[in-house]
Amino acid sequence: MIPDAAVPAGRKAQSGRVIGLLGRVMPDTFTLIKNRTELRLGQLERAVAAEGSARPAWVIGILASVLIFTTVVDVLGNLLVIISVFRNRKLRNAGNVFVVSLAFADLVVAFYPYPLVLYALFHDGWALGNTQCMVSGFLMGLSVIGSIFNITGIAVNRYCYICHSFSYSRLYNYRNTLLFVALIWVLTVVAIIPNFFVGSLRYDPRVYSCTFAQNVSSSYTVAVVVVHFLVPIAVVTFCYLRIWVLVIQVRRKVKTEESPRIRPSDMRNFLTMFVVFVLFAICWAPLNLIGLAVAIDPSHVAPRIPEWLFVVSYFMAYFNSCLNAIIYGLLNRNFRNEYKRIVTSVWVTRLFVTETSRAATEGRSLRSKQSPPPPLNNNDSTDDHYKDSANVQAARLEKTVRT
Repeated sequence: MIPDAAVPAGRKAQSGRVIGLLGRVMPDTFTLIKNRTELRLGQLERAVAAEGSARPAWVIGILASVLIFTTVVDVLGNLLVIISVFRNRKLRNAGNVFVVSLAFADLVVAFYPYPLVLYALFHDGWALGNTQCMVSGFLMGLSVIGSIFNITGIAVNRYCYICHSFSYSRLYNYRNTLLFVALIWVLTVVAIIPNFFVGSLRYDPRVYSCTFAQNVSSSYTVAVVVVHFLVPIAVVTFCYLRIWVLVIQVRRKVKTEESPRIRPSDMRNFLTMFVVFVLFAICWAPLNLIGLAVAIDPSHVAPRIPEWLFVVSYFMAYFNSCLNAIIYGLLNRNFRNEYKRIVTSVWVTRLFVTETSRAATEGRSLRSKQSPPPPLNNNDSTDDHYKDSANVQAARLEKTVRT
């Protein structure tokens, strides 16, 4: 080490000037880089806003029609699912607790975020304030992540029921099933909280929604896609592949001493939930793949993604929330029969009230006292009881109309 006295005064002065120059240049350099970055981000946000506006009226009409249809079917269908499980004893089992939880997740977006998206569609922008935007984005994330986690829970439940039937009753008793569902929703909330620290819940004018912004943080976007989509999809795929392997093995056995391990009803239930998973993956894969591609190389990929592709991928994801109830009705006989009973009971009651009101206004009196239609007995699972109840209701309605 050279002592300060040995350094010439001129060299010390020159070193001081260099250090001072670097001290002035480095902050200016960092400021310039920051300004350029902010300028590019500002240009990108303005470009996104410009793309989201000035759409033809027919495009707004199509988007609004799709969202209105999705919302109505979402509400009616998932309410039918929840009511069916509580009414029908055959449907009250551990596996359908996850189905009810999934229906609740789909209902969340229909009651709050979707109406706000419609409001933004008709007003060509968000005018409800930042608080409403944050709440809408939070509930949207709660529904999406809750759906994929519940679908994962359903797949694990089906896997244990079919592939590990001997330990299923102990693992999925009433208490443990409720704990599993509670754990799903706790993990869902925990998965959403980081969005408030990253600042990724923002209004996107291209889809008229307060939702997850893919261009805020590349690393966070990759983590979201992996943890919230790819990992659950991998777990569900593993469970259903194991079930398919067992199904093929059972069908290949020509002669068995024991009864088959898989009953036809179990197979139908498995196919129903498998279709639910496949449609969820189809509806949500485009949006997640776009987000992953943008996060990996935002400067090159983001400008090359067509706006129509981004919008279609978002509304495909929205549309998925109304599909599950339809799938249950089409593929599961117990759900389908319970749908019919609920709709019939509501419709017959409506007709009874309407005809009775009309008779009262016309001054006609009933010849005999009529009692209201008896409620369906949730503890009776036989079809004959429901058919007899329906016939009695129809006879009473016909008699009321004639009088």
